[in-house]
Amino acid sequence: MKLEDLRRIREQAKERLRLRSGTARVKIVVGMGTSGIAAGARQVLRAILDEVARRNLDDVLVTQTGEKGLSSHEPIVEVHEESRVIVYGDVDEALARRIVAEHVVNGRPLEDRILELREVNR
Repeated sequence: MKLEDLRRIREQAKERLRLRSGTARVKIVVGMGTSGIAAGARQVLRAILDEVARRNLDDVLVTQTGEKGLSSHEPIVEVHEESRVIVYGDVDEALARRIVAEHVVNGRPLEDRILELREVNR
């Protein structure tokens, strides 16, 4: 392995860490409990991280959590905004990319895929 390869790997790791920490306009949370992982949550998380990075969305935080109690709808993705939390279920890689493109970027939640909508009082 060359030094330039190591630098590239380090920069990619830094970018992934940046996407998972800090404060942001939108926070995306992927359920990574046992049932979520078995249903494909790793691929969903990877697709979301890839889409956020590809679009250079510096104001979007991506993180993970454990079981959400909705195992029949795994993988679960939550989109936390200032005044609401929208929960999507049965998310695959294609839907994960749509959530980023349509909901996070364009502000249009995917109405037909919402499991739960919670208003947040701050």
